[in-house]
Amino acid sequence: MTRTRRGVRALVTPLALLLALGAAALPAWAAQALKPFTATYDVKYMGLNGKATMVLAPTGDNAWKYSLDIDSAIANLSQNTVFEADGGRWRPLSNSDSTMLLIKKNARHASYDWNKREARWTGNVKRDRAGPVALRDGDLDAMLLNLAIPRDVAAGQPLDYRMVDDGRAKQMRYKVVGKETVKVGGQSRTATKVSRVDDDKQQLLWIVPGLPVPARILQRKDGKDEMDLVLTSIQ
Repeated sequence: MTRTRRGVRALVTPLALLLALGAAALPAWAAQALKPFTATYDVKYMGLNGKATMVLAPTGDNAWKYSLDIDSAIANLSQNTVFEADGGRWRPLSNSDSTMLLIKKNARHASYDWNKREARWTGNVKRDRAGPVALRDGDLDAMLLNLAIPRDVAAGQPLDYRMVDDGRAKQMRYKVVGKETVKVGGQSRTATKVSRVDDDKQQLLWIVPGLPVPARILQRKDGKDEMDLVLTSIQ
């Protein structure tokens, strides 16, 4: 998996337009309760424009499917996670992603076996990234971080996670770095700005009260913008 795809999954991985937000107040998404949604983003990747769609939908038996599709002139990414929700506790059950960058395609699948408490990966993965990786209570995959961070910012909880993804477990610590005004569906909103730095890479997220997903997600590398997603609508 390339650095760019890992970064997208962690941010987003880690996203067109269905309904623009009107002038009325934003929907009151409950921090403790999951609700279905479809969110759309404008994307800038390597100077080119694209679109992204992020969807959360129930699949029954306390399970949910969370998907992200990104389309641009040079890359197409499709990612989804199936997870179990028991109150405020989320557990990934499986995830898959495929990436088409120009003419090169990669695909992989992850399974999270909570009975055996281990995760494994198949597809385009290196042998040392196939697993198994031991699972602990509270573990998330990269996609679920996109939901966990807005939830925990709203609740005033620490933004400290153990991510099990890409054949490894990694501690992900984010910090609040201030407040900024962002545009969502043409409206100005005050957002909490959250940051994480990892060597030469930086992830920035703007969290707006009442929204279950970030209003903006920016990935930077070597001090330069690499990928930028800006929320345009949600329903």
